[in-house]
Amino acid sequence: MRFTCPTCKRPLDSSAANAPYRPFCSERCRAADLGSWLDAAYRISAPVSEEDLDEGLPDGTRGRGEPEDN
Repeated sequence: MRFTCPTCKRPLDSSAANAPYRPFCSERCRAADLGSWLDAAYRISAPVSEEDLDEGLPDGTRGRGEPEDN
């Protein structure tokens, strides 16, 4: 079975199944993926419900999580 690194798309051989950075090819690709999650480049979204719309934004915030000016 052939695998590809999800970050750089480099093909990995079948011995990659037991590699220390699986599913990535290297520590660098693993760290790049983590950085993308931390920078919010990846998101897991859920459909917006009526309840979410009724609740509005949390106190002390306005659009995009910026604090309110008082």
